[in-house]
Amino acid sequence: MIETYPQKVLKFCPKCGSGKFIKLGDRSLKCGDCEFHFFINSAAAVAALVTNKNGQLMLVTRGVEPNYGKLDLPGGFIDSGETAENAVYRELDEELGLKVKSLRYLGSAPNEYVFSEYTVFTLDLAFKVVAETTAGLKAMDDILDFNFYSEDEIDYDEIPAPSIKQFVKDFFNYEQNR
Repeated sequence: MIETYPQKVLKFCPKCGSGKFIKLGDRSLKCGDCEFHFFINSAAAVAALVTNKNGQLMLVTRGVEPNYGKLDLPGGFIDSGETAENAVYRELDEELGLKVKSLRYLGSAPNEYVFSEYTVFTLDLAFKVVAETTAGLKAMDDILDFNFYSEDEIDYDEIPAPSIKQFVKDFFNYEQNR
């Protein structure tokens, strides 16, 4: 088991503070004092596949850890009580000032990354987004920059998240076979 996995990092019960927080299998921990049962689940996140009028795909440069300076799709975590679709609208507005004309769900993929020496598991949901316009966009929030790429311009080694790398490859495979 990796040292940053929750089963290795979490030492105390988040409910009562007891040190009797015991690993139960691969997916949970349970407190020996208050019997609080903590399950290790994935957090939901969205990724937007936005194209320009030339059919090039937008990739952003991450401005936060993990993977600062690496390529990613615009998007982020779904807030509590928020739908995936609303998260796409919110994230694109926060990160780029982009307004969504329409969106379509494409698929999902699991992902994990280390943040603050703790493994975060996610389920990333990909959406094909048609923007009202791609003119006048500005990199904001947690991105440094953005560009539109043709498939032959992408260095896949610069996309560290396996789920995002797969979404990008699937996008170009789909576009080539249309």
